[in-house]
Parts: sequence; C-alpha cells; structure tokens
Amino acid sequence: MKTEHLLIIRFSALGDVAMTVPVIYSLAHQYPDVRITILSKPSFRLLFENIAPNVGFMGADIKNDYKGIKGLNRLYRRLTAKKFTAVADFHSIIRSNYLRMRFNMSRYKVAHIDKHRQGKRLLTSSTNKILEQQPTAFQNYIDVLAKLGYPVKLDFTSIFPPEGGNLRLLSDSIGEKKKFQQWIGIAPFAAHQQKIYPIPMMEKVISLITKKHPSCRIFLFGKGERENKVFSEWIEKYSQCINASSILKSFSKELILMSHLDVMLSMDSGNMHLASLVNIPVVSIWGATHPYAGFMGWNQREENIIQADLPCRPCSIYGNKNCLRGDLACLISITPQLVTDKIEEILSNK
Repeated sequence: MKTEHLLIIRFSALGDVAMTVPVIYSLAHQYPDVRITILSKPSFRLLFENIAPNVGFMGADIKNDYKGIKGLNRLYRRLTAKKFTAVADFHSIIRSNYLRMRFNMSRYKVAHIDKHRQGKRLLTSSTNKILEQQPTAFQNYIDVLAKLGYPVKLDFTSIFPPEGGNLRLLSDSIGEKKKFQQWIGIAPFAAHQQKIYPIPMMEKVISLITKKHPSCRIFLFGKGERENKVFSEWIEKYSQCINASSILKSFSKELILMSHLDVMLSMDSGNMHLASLVNIPVVSIWGATHPYAGFMGWNQREENIIQADLPCRPCSIYGNKNCLRGDLACLISITPQLVTDKIEEILSNK
C-alpha cells in the first residue's frame, strides 16, 4: 500500500505561518501514518521541528532562489521528486497558484484555501459596512484538509510541555523567575503603523505597570533599528525592562522565554501568534484591523482584546492602508490605563 504523503504550502509573514501550527499539530497526531511536509520560508523551520515524527519541513526562498517562472519550475521538479499524494495550498497567491496548476496538470489531488474575500471587503468597506465574524484562518486551513479527505479536530495546546520551554537554555541575562515575580512581555511594534499603539502611550503603560509592580520584569520583543532605539530609551528609564530579542538573538529562545511569561501585551502582530503557540494569555491591541477578519491568536480570549468602537473600523484587513480619518483615533482613543487594567486583571487571576 502506498504511503500517503501530504504537501502543505504556506509562505507569507510569520503570524500567518504560525497560525498553521495548531492545525498541522492536530493533523499529524490524528493521522500518524500520513507523512506531512511543510513548504515555507527557511527561517520558519523551527516552528515545525518538534510537532510530530511524521512532520517534515522544506525551506524555499521563492523571492530569490526560486524567482520567476523558471525558479518555480525548478521548485516544482524538486517537489515532485518527493512523490506527494496530495497538495494543500494554505496560501493561494500567484506563486502557490502556479505550483498548484502544475500539480493539477499532473493529476495530483489538490485543494486550496478560500480567503472569503467578499466578506472581508464588506467588513472593511467605508460605506454599508457589515461587521460580521469571518471564518478564522484556522477554520480555513481545516476546510482545505477536509477537501483532501483529512477532517481534523483541533486539539493543540502548546509547542512546549505544560511546564514551558527549558529556561536553562537561555542567556544568564534572563535569570531565574523568582517566586511571585511577574514576568510581562511587551511586543509594541507591528508591520504597519496603523497597527502600532503610539510609543509615548505605550511608555505610559510601562510606567503604570512598574509603579504597581516594582519587582516585575518586562521583556521587550522586536528587532530592528527603530525597535532598538525605543527599547534602549525605555531600558534607561525603567530598570525592569530588558530587550529580550537583542539578548537572546534567537527565535527559538524567544519562544522559550515567552512560555514562562505571565502575560504578553502585543499588537495584531506575529508576536501575538507566537505567544499563543506557547499557551500564554495575550492582551492584544487592535487599531486599523479587527479580530473579525479571522486572525486572532490561537485560543486567545475575546475579553483580552482591546479595541475602539469606531464606525470606520476596521478599515483594513492587514493594516496596510492609510487612516481614513488621518488621526489614528482607533489607537489614540485607547488609554494607557485601560491597557494596564487589562494586564492587571490577568495578573490578579494568575
């Protein structure tokens, strides 16, 4: 009997790829005899390394190493050598569409994601807006697998054991977590300005937290010139702040640290999804975007979402469009005290 070998294609940003993990984990454990290969950006390999013995990974840089039609044809030949029996396109962009077409022409069993574009257009419309929950990315991925004959029930909790990742693998700069000490993560940046809580207001949040919890540790997540500049200024003012991304210099180590946080504060960003994968409560701030678009973090609670009730929201699915009002009221109207109160609520419950 021929072994079933499923190819799953998903490139794009970190958050989008992270959202496949709960689905692929559930698939792998419910179909242990099916080989599963993930095709994605090489840097995302570690998200899938320890999911299950039947899960493998193929890295492909489709913007450089496999650029253009010739590059995609080379990638297709590389893929066909693996002798897949089915192909799940979790992305459905021009490049994955081309690969899917090649597989279809060779009579492979192929299915692709439904992005529910009409519902999202109505959700972000400036007139006659329909504020209605769209199917989540998790559900969209499940639907693709069902079309291929792999119905899945999501049963994912964390990429780590219940006690979290191994803290001993981290830098001495992180140190041990003291009894009753609060560890708080803050990821204040996102890919687009329309999703970023104003930096002076975020600093006020830090000020309020440190006054309430002087012995807490605040781990800052984010990489880049702008991030480092802001983080350096905060670290000088607040001894509780640590630039975790700079100290750890490793995606995998950041995940270990996240698994020991009491709470993460983030935007609608990749770090929201990473914290969700390690079963940590996330307080998420939403500006131009909206959870109704289907991109809320795995297993996160609606009551931990912070967002302004404005008739123009959401104006964008991904946050990449200019503010229609020009004042980013969706973010500015959220007070630092409101954010701090939500964090305090989670800390009190723990």
